[in-house]
This record gives sequence, structure tokens and C-alpha cells, in this order.
Amino acid sequence: MDRLVHDRDRLYFFDTTLRDGEQSPGCSMTRDEKLSLAHGLAELGVDILEAGFAVSSEGDFHSIADIARAVRGPRIASLARARKQDIELAARAVEPAEKARIHVFLASSDLHLQYKLKIRREEALAQVGESVRLARTYVDDVEFSPEDATRSDRDFLCQMVTVAVEAGATTINVPDTVGYTTPEEYGNLFRMLRERVPGAENVIFSSHCHNDLGLAVANSLAAIEAGVRQVECTINGIGERAGNAALEEIAAVLHVRADRYPVKSNIVLERLYPVSQMLASVISFRPSPNKAVVGDNAFAHEAGIHQHGVLSNPLTYEIMTPASVGVPGNRMVLGKHSGRRAMAHRLKDLGYHLAPEDLDIAYVAFTELADRKKSVYDQDLINLVSHHRRHHDLVSEMEHEPLAKTS
Repeated sequence: MDRLVHDRDRLYFFDTTLRDGEQSPGCSMTRDEKLSLAHGLAELGVDILEAGFAVSSEGDFHSIADIARAVRGPRIASLARARKQDIELAARAVEPAEKARIHVFLASSDLHLQYKLKIRREEALAQVGESVRLARTYVDDVEFSPEDATRSDRDFLCQMVTVAVEAGATTINVPDTVGYTTPEEYGNLFRMLRERVPGAENVIFSSHCHNDLGLAVANSLAAIEAGVRQVECTINGIGERAGNAALEEIAAVLHVRADRYPVKSNIVLERLYPVSQMLASVISFRPSPNKAVVGDNAFAHEAGIHQHGVLSNPLTYEIMTPASVGVPGNRMVLGKHSGRRAMAHRLKDLGYHLAPEDLDIAYVAFTELADRKKSVYDQDLINLVSHHRRHHDLVSEMEHEPLAKTS
């Protein structure tokens, strides 16, 4: 059977940058851009690549089909509502894939059922069963998501997941669609489902977290602790509203805190930064400077105490090396918080080796300049040293020349 192996020591990364991520305002991608990024994601080592939502547009359908034909390695998935037309179109789109998946979803919360879908619970359950069974006639690997699961009645959620499992779903994704839940609550939700749903031991449970309260990554980690073995995420955390759980952050946590999360994955950590940069160039905006792992300031240091520590031993203020996630290196930012040692280190890199007394004078001038500027750049340091040397030479000349006589 063409499905993922259920291994408690193995974590599968489901990347939805090209589907949920692209739904973020300003993040639309052309067909060629999606294909290029899909190759980058394959090199990164993602296990499942959700290439789009086939029924949403003709362009999305063709993008999925292009990726299914050209990209090898990841399992290629298309999203589909619990409707016959969606599922049939998704099946056609992923048909060329080496490994294919259809991802079916239907809302489980009463709020969505009443106001969005305008159907009763009984109708929803019947729709789930029919849709998953139909999807299984096309592919062996079917994922089902009860949309808005974290705001759903727990008993009804168990009913809906049970119907999906009985109909042949191989992965059950439990989305925090609006970023509402908290880590403890989310972890307990999975524990409840694994305990109450018949046949739960035969499926892989998956998390899909949004970042409306800034908890997407924390909730994803809580899900992993609760036995989830697939995490759905995006590069740079892009996605609807405040975004999705950031793939690079989850991967970095698993690397740095392997003691807490002893799971294996296929992610090539050194590709995190390059793929982040690739996405940034495609959508024309970069992650926030203070973004964890891949932001411009993730390995930058300005405070003198921090700079001194990092220059002595990077582990003092860096819990992972820049190279481990593909960042070219750390960066010493010179500003009003910087210390003498960081300034001296930068001057040395620029080819200036100052005597201690000259370094003292240069540092005083540096601090005065740093109070007037947000950042002190290499040219500023060169100018400081050049000015000091000119001043020093002038003073020396005046000390050795006789004073002019007055009449």
C-alpha cells in the first residue's frame, strides 16, 4: 500500500507553503515560481508537499499537475473539499505523481456547520464518509481534516474522525484553523482522539496550527509530545492572517532539543536558510528581522556583553551554529551597546592593528559616534582611524617644529 509508515520515532513534515502559505495576502506565486519552490522544498527534505487546491483555479490545477510530474521525493498532495467535483479534480491533478495524496476537509464546528455550510451534523458525517471513500478509489493515501477542530464539540469531533477512519483515511489532521487553542489543550485533544476513536492506532495524526495568538509552533510541539507524527507548516510561517507554524522553527527545535523531542525527520537543516531566501525572493518580502532561525538578526549581536561572549565562545549566546541552518555566519552589529572588544575585532578584520593607547582613543570616538548613529559601519571605523592618525601626525609635527617668532 502507498501510505506513510506509522513509526513513533519518525516525524513527517507536511509543507503547505504552496497552498495555505500562498493564501497569505501578497504571497501569490506564478506557475513557474511554484515549480521552482517545489524543487527547493524537495531538496529541503519535506515528506509531503501540498502543491495547491486543484478546484480553486485552472492555474492551481496545472501547477499541481506540473509539480506532480516534475518533482520526485515528496508525496504530492492536493486539497479538496468534501465534494465529488473537488476530489475528482484533485485526483486528476496528482495523478502523474510518484506518490500521491488527496487531502479532504470538512468543518466540524457547529459555528461553521450552521453559518458557513448550513448543514446538520448528520449530513456532515454522511458527507465525510462518502468523500473519503471516493478519494480512496483514486489513491491509497487519503488525509482528512475536520476544519475548526479546536472549537468543535468533542463528542462530535470523535464521531467525525471515526467516520473518516472507517471510510479509509490514513492520516487524520486536526487543524487549529483560527489559532485559538493553547499547547496543553491541543495536546490533550490528540490524546482524547487517540483514546476514543476506534482504529486510531492504524492512522497517523497530524497537527496544523495557525499563529493568531503566536502559539502555532508551541502548539505543534505539544502535539508532537502527544503522539502526533505529522506536522503541517510553511516556510517563514507564511499563511492566512498571522500565518502558519514555521517549518524552520519546528525543525530547529527538534535539532536543538533532541533530548525533549526524540524523533527523526528527513529535513536537511542546512537548507533552511537558502529555502527561506528563495521564498522571500519569490514573494518579494523577507521575514521579520527578529524572526527565529532565518531572520536577519537571528545570529546578530550588538550588546557588548553578548559580543564579548560570542567572540570568546559562540555557545555563550548561540544555541545553534549559523552553519547548522545554512546561514553564512553570525554578525557583529556595532552600535551604542557594543563594547571595546567587538570594535577592536572589527578593526582587526579591516586590517587595522591599533596599540592599546590608540584603541582607547578610537573607542571614545566610536562611542560618541554611536550615540549619534543607529549603526556604525565599516567606513565609519575607517574614517575614525584615519582622522585619529591625521590628528596624531599633526600634533607630532607641531611638537618638533620651532614656534614662529613674533615681531
